[in-house]
Amino acid sequence: MNTKYLEIIKAPVVTEKSSTLNQEGQYVFKVDPKANKTEIKEAIEKIFKVKVESISTINAKTKKRRVGRYTGLTNRYKKAIVKLAKGETIDLN
Repeated sequence: MNTKYLEIIKAPVVTEKSSTLNQEGQYVFKVDPKANKTEIKEAIEKIFKVKVESISTINAKTKKRRVGRYTGLTNRYKKAIVKLAKGETIDLN
């Protein structure tokens, strides 16, 4: 497997909302902010050996955070909601 694909897909997003989407055949991943939909699709298909039907992407904005008297911003990231073809699943455990 090419390390280029592992740089595109950062981590799965595990929340209550993403768990309900998993039952509908949709999976949520944090991805590289510079990656486009075709690169994300190719990476998911190569890493997990599944057929991707469609992809929706969301650019998450930074948030202000404060530690003591210092303020800063959280890192920006992109989320990808990946819809798989019927009968395909990804084991995230």
